[in-house]
Amino acid sequence: PDELVAAEGELDDPIGDHAFSPAPRLTHRHADRVLLFPTYQCAVYCRFCFRKESLTSIGRGYTREALEPALAYIAGHPEIREVILTGGDPLSLPDKALAEIRARLEAIPHLRLLRIHTRVPVALPSRITPGLVEALQGRLMVSVVTHFNHAREITQATEEACRAMRQAGFVLLNQSVLLKGVNDKVEVLEELCRELMYRLGVKPYYLHHGDLARGMAHRRTTIAEGQALVAELRRRLSGICIPTYVIDLPDGCGKVPLAASHIEGRDGDTWLIRGQDGKVREYKEVVGQD
Repeated sequence: PDELVAAEGELDDPIGDHAFSPAPRLTHRHADRVLLFPTYQCAVYCRFCFRKESLTSIGRGYTREALEPALAYIAGHPEIREVILTGGDPLSLPDKALAEIRARLEAIPHLRLLRIHTRVPVALPSRITPGLVEALQGRLMVSVVTHFNHAREITQATEEACRAMRQAGFVLLNQSVLLKGVNDKVEVLEELCRELMYRLGVKPYYLHHGDLARGMAHRRTTIAEGQALVAELRRRLSGICIPTYVIDLPDGCGKVPLAASHIEGRDGDTWLIRGQDGKVREYKEVVGQD
């Protein structure tokens, strides 16, 4: 398969996780939040995965002891407000393990939000049980970020799974990857975004430009193609249905928005702004005097 052929410039760590890892199973890239990796196992393995080099490692499942250094680091950094469980797929863990992780995080007083990145609602929606939902409920606000890439992944079972999480008070978001030959047509993305928001109650959050993961050149679009797609989505969809088009730069600095600017120029307090119809208009700022 094409995924076995690495193109020049592709990387083992395409988003720079390793450079920002102060403890095993932890990435601290931004001051107020961290990535925590309780497991490197998944319910399904995506061909476009940007952490495929980590997922092939042996002995990377969950153990209480494996998280001790990461939890100690989080407890010692009061600027951290949010912990993002990723991996691997956190929801591939048993309810008991999830409840234990949640309880240990809740014992750290400066934490406010538990975010979970998961493809389970796509690959194994039956995993979203009352027991799993209960395991995640507690003091911390919970946000679940799903990973739907195409409307064909949305089924009655995924609808029921998302409803259960919404009814529990979880904030549901979605991140997709822009994939050539899969979802790089505006009609496909339009249907996906509508189904996410209107059927599942899931806010389209990010549309990721393909990372420089090895073996993915054949699925990567150009940035200009992605910008054109998002510009057309803005003409077709309500703002709440539109994801932010982003790229993860390889040096680990984090996500950067890629949307084309609507600002064409400025002359003092008069701005030239391009509307959704492509026409440039003048906008004169009117502000009160201090």
